[in-house]
Amino acid sequence: MVNRFVHHTPGTIRAPFANYSHGVELPPGARIIVCSGQLGVTAEDSVPEGSEAQSDLIFSNISEILASADMELSDIVRINAYVSDRDHLAGYMCARDRYVCDPPPASTLMIVSGFARPEFVVEIEVLAARAG
Repeated sequence: MVNRFVHHTPGTIRAPFANYSHGVELPPGARIIVCSGQLGVTAEDSVPEGSEAQSDLIFSNISEILASADMELSDIVRINAYVSDRDHLAGYMCARDRYVCDPPPASTLMIVSGFARPEFVVEIEVLAARAG
């Protein structure tokens, strides 16, 4: 199923800095799921090294959460991502670009001072919706 969301990136303002839309409009009656921030940790409590590997695992975990609601990664309309250092931006963005669809969701990326455990370098939360 392909969502029919309207993506708003007006030509009257600066284009997005990366692979995201300035705004995404949901149709009336869309089902919405809000995912808590996810960290790059396996079910066995293993944490891969580096922002790209952690981001890959996070998007995989988000995919599982969405599947439990009969949704998929293409249903993501908003991403909030946090990295613990500017050096982790590229790894996160490389992974993100493998998982977002075209047109891309709205997105915010912030650098924060850290997470619950020092080995975590990325946290990602999403809002997903499915029309009708």
